[in-house]
Amino acid sequence: MKFIKSTSCAFLFCVVLAIAPAADAAWGDWKQWGDLGDGTYRNPVLPADYSDLDCIRVGSDYYAISSTFQYSPGMVILQSRDLVNWRIPGHAVPDVTQISPEMNWNRMNRFGTGIWAGAIRHHAGKFWVYFGTPDEGYFMTTSTNVAGPWSPLAHVLKAKGWDDCCPFWDDDGQGYLIGSQFEKDPVNGKKYNIHLWKISPDGKSLVTESDKILYQSNGSEANKFYRWNKLYYHYLSEVRAEGRVPMMGRATNIAGPYEYRQIGHVKKGVDYEPNQGGIVQSESGEWWFFTHHGAGDWSGRNASLLPVTWTNGWPIIGEPGADGIGNMVWKANKPVKNSPRVTPQTDDEFSSATLSPQWEWHYQPRAEKWSLTESSGFLRLHAFKGLHGDNLLKVGNVLTQRTFRASTNVVTVKLDVTGMADGQSAGLFHFTTAGYAGIGVRQSNGIRYLIYRSGLKVEQGGVVSGSNVWLRSTWGLDGVCRFSRSLDGNVFEPVGEPYQMKWASYRGDRIGLFNYNKNSEAGHVDVDWFHYEFSGQAKP
Repeated sequence: MKFIKSTSCAFLFCVVLAIAPAADAAWGDWKQWGDLGDGTYRNPVLPADYSDLDCIRVGSDYYAISSTFQYSPGMVILQSRDLVNWRIPGHAVPDVTQISPEMNWNRMNRFGTGIWAGAIRHHAGKFWVYFGTPDEGYFMTTSTNVAGPWSPLAHVLKAKGWDDCCPFWDDDGQGYLIGSQFEKDPVNGKKYNIHLWKISPDGKSLVTESDKILYQSNGSEANKFYRWNKLYYHYLSEVRAEGRVPMMGRATNIAGPYEYRQIGHVKKGVDYEPNQGGIVQSESGEWWFFTHHGAGDWSGRNASLLPVTWTNGWPIIGEPGADGIGNMVWKANKPVKNSPRVTPQTDDEFSSATLSPQWEWHYQPRAEKWSLTESSGFLRLHAFKGLHGDNLLKVGNVLTQRTFRASTNVVTVKLDVTGMADGQSAGLFHFTTAGYAGIGVRQSNGIRYLIYRSGLKVEQGGVVSGSNVWLRSTWGLDGVCRFSRSLDGNVFEPVGEPYQMKWASYRGDRIGLFNYNKNSEAGHVDVDWFHYEFSGQAKP
């Protein structure tokens, strides 16, 4: 890590920015977000469900990871040139059944668990990703390219009750892993013990006899580990009266003792607790904190970028207050002024032989039941029975992506339904474990009907006589979506009732394509294209 000296700060470059520490709108009521096009940005930079972030810089590029729970491929990777504008190059876990068979399409037993928080690092010419699952323990994988291929998962710790791990390699090459035991330790009877271990040279196993507890408090998670200016720094998030606050420990010896202090304030109903992320230094020497907002709502845990100011050897997150602790910053100068405006991918014409990286399946899909090559220019979804009748949360091969919290959102999908069979349903829906709603087509006795879904309730509408149907969902900052359909692609008519998107199981709303057959393994639907237009940020 390269440091830039400064006579005005303790020993590190201080960030000097035009920043706005106070919110200029109530939470969620933002007409603009991200890159404002004038050399500044507004938080959140990603108003969507990018939870449990970590971030590093390699050369001129920034790389971040975000937890994906039961979705596959897992552990989404983000890439940026300026920490504000992000794209998705891929995922670190192509098959989540490497973690557990419970995450397969024929079990679907990990909603809200699966891949939790982790860390990404670049060491010895490779990218390293470590993460935890609450039921299975810690895993790791490596790659020389963030787009993959990634090595098969190594099971680093096989135990329940662990989360939020991060690797670190010292100057002598020795590797370490830090992580939280959120269940009670059988020896000391306490929760949220933060452990530090040495790891093997290949990073795939722990040196168990090196285990040391560094910290313990109520709700000690979000671990990251750094070495700056010959000091060891342990970042964590801790539950206090004001919420989950950013904390930092520092020591001259990796084993401690560590001196800990709070480095950021949170306000639950105002800034939604920016508390878990990665601290990174730009090429020009500025320091930043890329973080999620830990308190979620229907849009999930959104991502923001906060400046970091070094004071007396402590990194202060946000605008430093009179008490020396940082506060939320809503607007600031971009780290790279003239970088182009881009956003994560959304649209898909399904013209490639591989899925675009914005897509994730709800659990590991049944491989032989979907194809991008059987019908050129279409995504073909073959129907098969779900695990529990019409319950869309237990239907296999649901393809999904994140929704944005923008003033205007319009998702439209075009389906070719000529291959449908009796008993089959296919369509577009929004979902969390707290509820779901959507629209689609169901075939019965050789006739195809429009349907509206609200949970397990299915309302049947008019007949679909043509080959194609266009389905649409629109919503705004309030997360209330309205469904409509078209039989010609031009005139759309409303269908069903408005649906309030929901937060549940640590997840915000997802939009997805469903397809199943209650009666048999028969029928298919061809998805021609999926278009998602939103306001507040320029699309590339």
